[in-house]
Amino acid sequence: MRFALVNPNWTFNGSIYFGCREPHLPLEYGYAKALLEKAGHEALIVDGQLGQFSHVEICDVLKEFRPDFTVVTTAPSYLFWRCPPPELAVPQRLIREIRPVVDTIVAVGPHGSTTPRATLQKLNVDVVVLGECEEVLPRLGGAWSTVDSICYSVSGLRRLQGGPHASDMTALAPLKWPDAVINAHTHHHHRFDQPFNGAGAEMETSRGCPYHCTFCAKDNFRDRYRRRPLGAVLAELDRLLSQGVEYVYFIDEIFLPNRELLEALAFRHRHAGLKIGLQTRIDFWSHAMLDLLADAGCVSIEAGIESLTPEGRELLVKKCKLDTQELSARLVHARRRIPFVQGNLIETGKDDQETVQLWRERMKEAGVWANDPVPLFPYPGSPDYTLRWGTPDDLAWERAHEYYLSSFSRFSDIQENRPLALAELEHQ
Repeated sequence: MRFALVNPNWTFNGSIYFGCREPHLPLEYGYAKALLEKAGHEALIVDGQLGQFSHVEICDVLKEFRPDFTVVTTAPSYLFWRCPPPELAVPQRLIREIRPVVDTIVAVGPHGSTTPRATLQKLNVDVVVLGECEEVLPRLGGAWSTVDSICYSVSGLRRLQGGPHASDMTALAPLKWPDAVINAHTHHHHRFDQPFNGAGAEMETSRGCPYHCTFCAKDNFRDRYRRRPLGAVLAELDRLLSQGVEYVYFIDEIFLPNRELLEALAFRHRHAGLKIGLQTRIDFWSHAMLDLLADAGCVSIEAGIESLTPEGRELLVKKCKLDTQELSARLVHARRRIPFVQGNLIETGKDDQETVQLWRERMKEAGVWANDPVPLFPYPGSPDYTLRWGTPDDLAWERAHEYYLSSFSRFSDIQENRPLALAELEHQ
């Protein structure tokens, strides 16, 4: 059977989306393509964002390929499943265009993982995958009644089978991207030390997180912490280096200290010029391990501080054992050798504004960038949403979006000045 794995050409007009708007490697599609081909299927990745394809051009590709299954994602890339555009406007428009020219349409992504029935109806697709999709897609070629982690219509009723799927990280082989894809991928995610030079890429060394901070929307995907085998990580990385990649951003929810991995990265930094970026919690890193991270070619750290008070961190269930002074000292130590270090703050209501500004100024003097506290969107699938309203229902995204717009008068600096209501975005 033929599977077309489609990433729309994303636009974000009127959206509250605060993720990066540049194209990123669709890791989930890379793994899925390899597993589909291993199972004897034919698979084609159609990356509308990287190729800047219009809906008409995507339709033309699908007409020629004639897929049995067309998969459409509801988030720009796996990197942003935790903070996707709340609205389904872009995949809705694409699916309306391709519906006349394809057979079965499958939706994957965070929306269907958290609110599968609503996503099935809104997108007018045939089946929705719950959770991580790589291992589920090859099973759709058989009887759906035997497949877990999907939602589909039967005689007009929306049938839900099983919960969100978690992929076996040992089953996901090293990704092999075509040279043309790598050459077109010139974005270096979250890199600020110098102008981009050469190809960039994204990878993951682990998936999930062992912690349950209230703001993180990972309950229905990437929840349980799992490491990829080191051999697979290094094989994928070495192929990227051979293709001319200079910078790799690790999309792990939480890049935890791992001496064996860091030493392998340090070797590649010394001999191949590898540079890396990542997101982590600074409280898990000793000064010695931060030095090893710098030796590994790290040029960008996004570190979650979230709040400057114990009360704020407790409210977010950070379970952080360090105080603000100790957290600050580790940020400053990291910045001595790593060109860009960021300390993220979230608006909790527990931090005095004057204290925040003084701390930001001290960090700035030390070369650490700290953002003004960002209003928190209560993503369905996050503990924050569940604490407020309980288990997400079919109106969860509308409820969270309305709350967000009514609660805050200012947003992050990359969001639209006047975000539109969810219903308005989805009915354009």
